Amino acid sequence: MSRQRGVALLVVMWLLVLLAALVGLFALNAHSEALQASALRQRADLEFAAEGGVEAMAARLLAVDARRRPIPDGREQAFTLQRGIEVTVSVVDESGKIDLNVADALLLQRLFVRLGEPETDAQRLAGAIIDWRDADALVSTGGGAEVRDYRSAKRPYGPTNRPFLQVAEVQRVLGMRYALYQQARPYFTVYTGLAQPNVAFAGRPVLEAMGLAPPVVEQILAARALIQPGLPPPILPGGIVLAAGGTGTYSISSRAARADGPMAELEVTMRVGAGGFLGQVYTPLVWRYGQQD
Repeated sequence: MSRQRGVALLVVMWLLVLLAALVGLFALNAHSEALQASALRQRADLEFAAEGGVEAMAARLLAVDARRRPIPDGREQAFTLQRGIEVTVSVVDESGKIDLNVADALLLQRLFVRLGEPETDAQRLAGAIIDWRDADALVSTGGGAEVRDYRSAKRPYGPTNRPFLQVAEVQRVLGMRYALYQQARPYFTVYTGLAQPNVAFAGRPVLEAMGLAPPVVEQILAARALIQPGLPPPILPGGIVLAAGGTGTYSISSRAARADGPMAELEVTMRVGAGGFLGQVYTPLVWRYGQQD
């Protein structure tokens, strides 16, 4: 009888151990799910905050009062939201960038050299960009890439012989490395049709790629930093006019971050003004979160 009681006690103890293990497992799963839900909520908060930064900047670009409109040359504006989220927003007029569809080889080559590419490689890559968009099968002077070159490189495609539809397409050009693309992407556009970028909004690498002398580049950047919304823009020696207003097509970069580290980034290229789809005040051209290219 005592032996049966001992066996029963042992069984009960094992059942208690099993139940405790199951309870612990359920508690661990519940804790993990709570952590995942919290992380997803924080991520959603950050993404919504980044989108809010874009919307706020778009509204300011459309402001009737010129003093409220931002200078679209890349200067940053920061503000703090609830829950300790810091949002940093900047806007760049697309006219300050190099248009991949009309820029000449020399302008492209100078930009790549400015970004650290060897002269020969930069010249060849610039020619390959020209060959990608032109309609002929002739290799550009100084080096480029046509169908046979892509075949030799074992690429399953060749140049499209048409204009670039989006900046990300330049990654397919023979000779373009991803690291170089990441450096050059902020200075490229496909929306302006300008052979030369607008010095009023161009970044330093673009100004230098345009062949401007270093003192002139410094003078432009220094004068631009003093421009304030609603005030007449300065006129520099040589007749260079630094416009304060934009052309209507912009890239807005919005970064939302918390003090404890999490961050969300959003970059939108848009055309602002009435006439958008269903009465929208702006038309998105590119909408990208983080590193998606």
